[in-house]
Amino acid sequence: MSLIFSAAAATAAPRPVRLVAFGDSLTAGFRLPADAAFPAVLERMLKAKGRDVTIANAGVSGDTTTGGLDRLDWSVPEGTDGVIIELGANDMLRGTDPAVARRNLTAMLDRMKARHIPVLLAGMQAAPNLGPDYRAKFDAIYPDLAKQYGVILYPFFLDGIIGDAGQHLDDGLHPNVKGVETMASRMLPTVERFLDTLPAR
Repeated sequence: MSLIFSAAAATAAPRPVRLVAFGDSLTAGFRLPADAAFPAVLERMLKAKGRDVTIANAGVSGDTTTGGLDRLDWSVPEGTDGVIIELGANDMLRGTDPAVARRNLTAMLDRMKARHIPVLLAGMQAAPNLGPDYRAKFDAIYPDLAKQYGVILYPFFLDGIIGDAGQHLDDGLHPNVKGVETMASRMLPTVERFLDTLPAR
């Protein structure tokens, strides 16, 4: 019986790598079908490259870093192998003091570190109309924290679509289906590098 069990265990397929995409409407897929949201598109791209990965969509539209911190623990369940943290855009759009976003993101990284869950930090950049002082303070948050905690940084989550109306919804803020495809394809190499750093399971 034990030999049969051992053989079955040895041939059992390993479970997929479990990622959680933790963010705001940019992650959630505002006004898009579920299968067109960023986590679903990124998961498909990874599987097309032979990566056995599942990505849970833990995006909440309108969420700030403060709201994200409040729900972090239950949004990232036990058994999660890695987290993509994408928050801060709504703090910026509201003109919230960058110190608030920095403090909240620091607390998130502390909690994930305490749980031994690796993080890929997706950066955000402030809009030009907020002025150079605000932009300098806000934009520095993500590279500073990535360096401090030794986590992989994707510098700008919206890279490749800013200023392109054809990749946005009619609100001019959120990506449309094409925009999400661009964002996922741009981020794909960084996510693959992140996967290669995850501890062996």
